[in-house]
Amino acid sequence: MNRLLEICADSIGSAQAAWRGGADRLELCQGLDEGGVTPSYGYVKAAVQLPNIRKNVLIRPRGGDFIYTPAEAQVMIDDIRVMKQLGVDGVVIGALNTKGEIDLPLVEQMIAAADGMEVTFHRAFDMCVNPSEALEQLITLGCHRVLTSGCAATALAGVERLKGFVQQAQGRISIMPGCGVKSCNAAEILSLCGATEIHASARAGVESASEYRLAGVEMGAAGRDEYYRMETSADEVRGIKTAISAL
Repeated sequence: MNRLLEICADSIGSAQAAWRGGADRLELCQGLDEGGVTPSYGYVKAAVQLPNIRKNVLIRPRGGDFIYTPAEAQVMIDDIRVMKQLGVDGVVIGALNTKGEIDLPLVEQMIAAADGMEVTFHRAFDMCVNPSEALEQLITLGCHRVLTSGCAATALAGVERLKGFVQQAQGRISIMPGCGVKSCNAAEILSLCGATEIHASARAGVESASEYRLAGVEMGAAGRDEYYRMETSADEVRGIKTAISAL
């Protein structure tokens, strides 16, 4: 049985590293420190040029919850259309209403905008009030997969619920475990829950090449080190791929 590895990459450097490491698919995004948001046009245009790897794009206009205003909804629909024009293989979407249910009208609109592209429903699924009911709704809507941690802090912690989702799905939709996935636990997660694809960021710390450094000035959150960042590691990608391929 072929196991697939998807890497969420929030920069062109990370996308290139995932490609070198042998990932099967990219989830192109930016802002992973806030759960990921829609990436830039230029980044997606560059990543689409990477050969022999599928590219899906996260459609999320901001961090925070998954309840969107009409203006935000229109932004997502327009972004989906732009990504289709760029030639990506699929989009990663999600939206909820105030009761913790899937926002069916908005999700239907986004799927329509995708116009035949592959559709993944992201981890908004883990915030649903009734995930089992939500899973049936996503199957009916025609989504291809669900990215989920099993409604837990990590995929390993949620592995029993992930197993239940796989059994409920019965091949009608793919269940893709994600969150906290590493080379040391990816094979265990897949073995325990029965899924056939898995999602990871495979990131490692990268020190800035800057020789001049100004202390005490942050561009983002207070206390952030502006001369250190996280980026996908080709070696970690290779390690995860090797582990799951051995199953």
